[in-house]
Amino acid sequence: MAITATQNDGVSLNANKISYDLVETDVEIITSGRRSIPAHSGILASVSPVLTNIIEKPRKIHGGSSKKVIKILGVPCDAVSVFVRFLYSPSVTENEMEKYGIHLLALSHVYMVTQLKQRCTKGVGERVTAENVVDILQLARLCDAPDLCLKCMRFIHYKFKTVEQTEGWKFLQEHDPFLELDILQFIDDAESRKKRRRRHRREQNLYLQLSEAMECIEHICTEGCTLVGPSSNLDNKSTCQVKPGPCSAFSTCYGLQLLIRHFAVCKKRVDGKGCVRCKRMIQLLRLHSSICDQSESCRVPLCRQYKNRGEKDKKMVEDTKWKVLVRRVASAKAMSSLSQSKKKKSEVLFKEEAEDFIRIRNKLM
Repeated sequence: MAITATQNDGVSLNANKISYDLVETDVEIITSGRRSIPAHSGILASVSPVLTNIIEKPRKIHGGSSKKVIKILGVPCDAVSVFVRFLYSPSVTENEMEKYGIHLLALSHVYMVTQLKQRCTKGVGERVTAENVVDILQLARLCDAPDLCLKCMRFIHYKFKTVEQTEGWKFLQEHDPFLELDILQFIDDAESRKKRRRRHRREQNLYLQLSEAMECIEHICTEGCTLVGPSSNLDNKSTCQVKPGPCSAFSTCYGLQLLIRHFAVCKKRVDGKGCVRCKRMIQLLRLHSSICDQSESCRVPLCRQYKNRGEKDKKMVEDTKWKVLVRRVASAKAMSSLSQSKKKKSEVLFKEEAEDFIRIRNKLM
């Protein structure tokens, strides 16, 4: 839609190749500086429901003129001019947004011009600074602009030490303690969420490490890895002489191998005095038994024994924390295997595409 001024102070409105000539203005907008801006009731009413209600009220004669008078006060005259021009042609320059963004936001809210309000919310949000963030936050709350409120709250959270030194924050503390309380509550909630996310990431890393340890135990007891081999091959000297190479998770695998070798020869465990490293190994074997779904054919030591003991021991079955640990490690193991399978598939596809490309290139050459 294009709008251009005509020689007779009218407006030519072009939409879908149809021209409407609005020759005579029937509305007069009065600003704070007593500036008069002529306008057309049809265009104003089509954009703003508030202006529609004002226009539909009984007409008052103003200075001998039959035009309807609408007063828009409390904002700069140029801001009103930009606002009225937007009603005709929805565009605002960066310079106008820089000068009159907060005034246009207030006008768009009061007169319910949704398109302008969206642009002002975005434009004003891009110009938030430590000096004006408190003023913009107060305006955003008054103008029901939740996106702008959230942006200001986050800005204050990230730069609170700078903001609390400004005049705006000092004024807020004296005159609007409830808003100050809301801001401090938001900051406290944000810090709490950050701590929860950090704790959740640490827990997830722990579950992933335990999941990797479970895979390494199965790998060591089934295939063998450098120092330790399957239990069925311990008596076979010929197979023990040939040591398998290190696996992809060798750092975890190597630690488990040392733990297994210690567990096999520890005298404290045999004497029943207890050993921290042996207790750790027992916990890992118990965890494997709780996750393993092939205990009959599993080659991990004590897997079947722990499985049978767990079914008989009510205290072990009813241990809520242990159940949560088992469930989350099993979930981490499933997610890890799924991501690995996807990675392998993508590698295979990439390899096939590369081979096809080379084959086609060789044919063309």
